Amino acid sequence: MIKYLTCALKWVDDRFPLTATWKAHLSEYYAPKNFNFWYYFGSLALLVLVMQIVTGIFLTMHYKPDADLAFYSVETTIMRDVWGGWFIRYLHSTGASMFFIVVYLHMFRGLLYGSHRNPRELIWLFGVGIFLCLMGEAFFGYLLPWGQMSYWGAQVIVNLFGAIPFIGPDVAEWLRGDYLVSDATLNRFFAFHVIALPLVLLGLVAAHVLALHEVGSNNPDGVEIKKYKDPNTGIPLDGIPFHPYYTVKDIVGVVVFLMVFAAVVFFAPEMGGYFLEANNFVPANPMQTPAHIAPVWYFTPYYSILRAVPPMFNSQFPGVVAMGASVLIFAALPWLDRSPVKSIRYRGAQYKGWLTAFVISILVLGYLGTVPSNVWGQFDKDIFILGGADRATVLARVMMVVYFLFFILMPWYTKIDKTKPVPERVTG
Repeated sequence: MIKYLTCALKWVDDRFPLTATWKAHLSEYYAPKNFNFWYYFGSLALLVLVMQIVTGIFLTMHYKPDADLAFYSVETTIMRDVWGGWFIRYLHSTGASMFFIVVYLHMFRGLLYGSHRNPRELIWLFGVGIFLCLMGEAFFGYLLPWGQMSYWGAQVIVNLFGAIPFIGPDVAEWLRGDYLVSDATLNRFFAFHVIALPLVLLGLVAAHVLALHEVGSNNPDGVEIKKYKDPNTGIPLDGIPFHPYYTVKDIVGVVVFLMVFAAVVFFAPEMGGYFLEANNFVPANPMQTPAHIAPVWYFTPYYSILRAVPPMFNSQFPGVVAMGASVLIFAALPWLDRSPVKSIRYRGAQYKGWLTAFVISILVLGYLGTVPSNVWGQFDKDIFILGGADRATVLARVMMVVYFLFFILMPWYTKIDKTKPVPERVTG
């Protein structure tokens, strides 16, 4: 039996680089030996991507992209009539939030250890592309249940494109396929969510991994393991094969992650309204606007930035620009960071302080995006210079300034920051 399998493998290898690919990306890909907890999230993001694709395929078998049938195909057919349909639907809806959780933590690890620095700028840019594509995928998929929040959330977001000067109204009409969010919009969003963006996302993920394996992985010390190699074998002295060492390590992370994932799916799939809003269990009604329209939690920091910028000439365009810039500015990080060291282990108080302020600003903006802007009442107009602005709006504007200053001032504070000596080799 082994003889026939060996012959079959040789036959495949003569026609396709199967073994060579296995060696290049797993068994003979040498990764730093000092990976820690923060290095779980890249593989977990890949796991969730596969889960979303698989569950999405099963959901499309029973989903009807029709304005009259979409809501009932989800809430009746999938959730009640199809065997195990409720489980697949909750896997997919929970997976959307989990995807953003692991991606945000993966990006935060890059900020901690300088994974955006030379020679990994292209890896970072591919990662930003994945993030943008993931946001688009989540936005288009959010409309598909055709609930109240889906409908009105799409109405608000598409109208934002209409605020772009000159081309905005045409872009918004093209996205909707109509003058209002309607059956044509649902069909377009379904096509984008199921076919167009997944293809782009898979291509970017492949490019991200290939670029990573070309230059090698970063590590918590921020030193390059390729600098010191065994003179006989050419193997990095501080590297170990990704397989079996890190595949086994990642399995531990996968098991823990799936335990948390399963707990959410079985016991709290709505997560108190943050993963699935109550209004989305009500059929879309173009004649009745919900009392408070808010995006899903992973969009709320950027929604807060949008609301924090006051309109100009009765146009929301300045807020749209600020919201777009808050995402796109991540692409500039490799050129904004002027520190002589990569890892936060050897950076000084300046970077640590600004990174802490940046994280706090995201958390506060994220919370403010979930509540009405006047939730805390108004300041006294005679005392505060922003008289008439409610407390949430004032706080959102302060946090927005902190958010952007983290990037804008980075060339300055990373250059003057007092750093520690970096070791020649990894320290474990």
